[in-house]
Amino acid sequence: MLYYTLKRLGLAGLVALTVSFISFGLLYISSDPAIAMAGETASDADIEAIRQLYGFDRPILVQYFDWLQRAMSGDLGKSYYFRTDVSALIAERLSTTMTLGVSAITFAIVLSVPLGVAAAIRPNSLIDRIALFLSVMGQALPSFWFALMLIVFLSVSLRLLPTSGSDTWQHFIMPTIVLGYYAAPAIMRLTRTGMLEVLSTDYIRTARAKGLRPRVVLFKHALRNAVIPVVSLTAVQFGFMLGGSIVVETIFALHGAGFLAWESITRNDLPTVQGLILVFSLFYIVLTFFADLLNAWLDPRIRIN
Repeated sequence: MLYYTLKRLGLAGLVALTVSFISFGLLYISSDPAIAMAGETASDADIEAIRQLYGFDRPILVQYFDWLQRAMSGDLGKSYYFRTDVSALIAERLSTTMTLGVSAITFAIVLSVPLGVAAAIRPNSLIDRIALFLSVMGQALPSFWFALMLIVFLSVSLRLLPTSGSDTWQHFIMPTIVLGYYAAPAIMRLTRTGMLEVLSTDYIRTARAKGLRPRVVLFKHALRNAVIPVVSLTAVQFGFMLGGSIVVETIFALHGAGFLAWESITRNDLPTVQGLILVFSLFYIVLTFFADLLNAWLDPRIRIN
């Protein structure tokens, strides 16, 4: 297990380094940071002065390693628009996004895993058709339309929940439903498929023949093996929720990291965009790393690879 952990840790480090270099290069190729700082109405002399002052005239590899060295110490630069440290800005906004992401992934798991298991136990039954219907609806509904419909019915018509903001836990109910329901179909289908495959294996038939209780066979033997791909998918979906919650945060006026990303892109705030890409990428990498470790604990055969 130690060798497997070290190998995955080394791979995660290489992925983080590669992502940071590609994102740094693409951002600097797509836009000139000197123009972004000086403004489009600045003269060529002003732009050139800013380029020399901040070292933008240096080779891109030199700029990258300088930025990487500062980033590893927690210094992500200073925002062009907000005029503050990017690290402090992201830390301030990240708590809202983390609250929304944890709530949404919890809602998705609570909704999809039991439905997937129930659908696998009784295929082609009513519960299976309900699970299939919810799965299709979850992928067919655009998240922005679903969010607007919830606002119309729950906030405007029934006045049960606040429309926007992040002051209380009630403000997170509708965003959690929208973001979590979007991730639920994939988790539900994978849970159902995995359970159907595991329930037809020989060792499950042997466990039933030995007289084990159905609950023990289902949860101790079947679900433990069927949930392995679900763990990896859930980690990816959670990372997507943290990095892709821009639409939901914008509709519900949740000023989190996703909304900050939209603000930074529209205002050409390159240091903030770079910092957000790095932070969101690290979330993906860390989540995938722990998902691999959990899968290796659930199924020791994975450690051999």
